Amino acid sequence: MKQTRDVPPVISEASALQAAACLFDSFGKPARLAVIQHLTLGEHRVVDLTTHLNLPQATVSAHCACLLSCGVLHRRTQGRATVYSLAHPEATMELLAAAEKMLALTGDAVTLCPTFGIEAKS
Repeated sequence: MKQTRDVPPVISEASALQAAACLFDSFGKPARLAVIQHLTLGEHRVVDLTTHLNLPQATVSAHCACLLSCGVLHRRTQGRATVYSLAHPEATMELLAAAEKMLALTGDAVTLCPTFGIEAKS
């Protein structure tokens, strides 16, 4: 019997860039990053996240729903609670480490950027 290999579909460069931009958008809010960072410690219920992050339950739930839709989080039901975890913990840790490295290399440049920096968002 002939074995077939799973070959990933060929996508255009524009589609790949759009997907990458969407991924970075999913990480683009401080509250979402806080949820992701906290989940690097292990799985948590929404109530645990709200307590640790000092954010309203509705805010945490909305960010978890967004990250779940993006494939960044995984959820499971435990009684009446929903427990969230990172869907791809190793890849997420690698991405966060790469971001920290880039921030160390650029210093304050990103926060001072007139288009995406702190002042541009206020």
